Amino acid sequence: MNNSKSRLLWERANRVLVGGVNSPVRAFKAVGGNPFFVASGKGPRIRDVDGNELIDYVLSWGPLVLGHAHPHVVEAVRKALERGSSFGIPTEAEVLLAERIIKHFPSIEKVRLVNSGTEATMSAIRLARGYTGRDLVVKVEGCYHGHVDGLLVKAGSGLTTLGVPTSPGIPNAFASCTLTMPFNDLKAAEAIFAAHPEDIAALILEPVAGNIGVVLPEPGYLEGLRELTEKHGTLLIFDEVMTGFRVAMGGAQAKYGIRPDLTTLGKVIGGGLPVGAYGGFAKIMDHLSPVGPVYQAGTLSGNPLATAAGLATLDVLEQPGVFDGIETSLTKLCAELGAIAAKAGIPVYQTQAGSMACLFFHEGPIRNYAEALNSDTECYARFFRTMLENGVYLAPSQFEAMFMSSAHGPAEMDQTLEGAQQAFSRLH
Repeated sequence: MNNSKSRLLWERANRVLVGGVNSPVRAFKAVGGNPFFVASGKGPRIRDVDGNELIDYVLSWGPLVLGHAHPHVVEAVRKALERGSSFGIPTEAEVLLAERIIKHFPSIEKVRLVNSGTEATMSAIRLARGYTGRDLVVKVEGCYHGHVDGLLVKAGSGLTTLGVPTSPGIPNAFASCTLTMPFNDLKAAEAIFAAHPEDIAALILEPVAGNIGVVLPEPGYLEGLRELTEKHGTLLIFDEVMTGFRVAMGGAQAKYGIRPDLTTLGKVIGGGLPVGAYGGFAKIMDHLSPVGPVYQAGTLSGNPLATAAGLATLDVLEQPGVFDGIETSLTKLCAELGAIAAKAGIPVYQTQAGSMACLFFHEGPIRNYAEALNSDTECYARFFRTMLENGVYLAPSQFEAMFMSSAHGPAEMDQTLEGAQQAFSRLH
């Protein structure tokens, strides 16, 4: 695989960008070697600057549910750009996107659009504290909610990849307002609330943990958290930045039948452009400025390009059979990957939720952050490198998700499985 241009760009990048990247997990630290530089993408495939073509199962970390450069999305953004890239004034597209979100998420009665998932979770936490008059927040170990100061405590995603349990630069006073507990452990949650029965403003979690691989909630876990938070007057926040329009059209809350008080969204609702949102019951959301006292603002919030891309993506995703087709394709691929691993005698544990999945190099079930950390990361790194050699790009970390798009077809499936045959045979 020729990568001479990528090597040169990597040298240049390291001179001008911190670590050569603008987001840590891109640096390939967890899988070895240096990252390639992408030049373009179309459908399920990307092409790097050296002309190598790769099947993409990262899809910009989730938002490209229709694949790269989908014609409907490209045309929508082109038309929006011709009308103007930013106004700082209300536009119709903001209203339309909010209406579409509310249509699919019954727990959301009002929405505030922002610019990223991090901004959405940061703002939701502030709103929860302002609404309840309380300071403490409970987060679940391994759930990643962006680089918010108070939430970088036992976080997943790049922090797990790089082995950093928290981050310098965060005052102890901030971290002291965050309590942590394991995923899928109701007894731990009950103990925290027993110790702080009237002090917890919010409990925030990814209902399907997607930043330590993909870890599913056990039966009764989310229901138990909903009951516990209601009992103590605490807001339940579902971070569905990754799972919204991925696990189900209405997110994990639709799949599992739970109504959180607040929801954070991102990824798919921007169709590949930077966007985020948070929403919930009107009585809570109306505490936001300009109606209420909790302040939050953003010059580029509701950007016309991002809203156009999001609306165009949902146009296609809402068509009959599209979402179910993506999930079905991923289910089939996962089954065949599992069969290849079993035949090669390689222990793996697979998870799937809608159109996102994970292949853990681990013998038994994974229920939480601690168990995910016991995965064989070196084995994953070897698997990753062989798949890359065979033209298949997976997440450069054991602790990230694999995503499917509507653009992935039989040819991509066949090439992926051929690569997996070689990759698992090398691991044997």
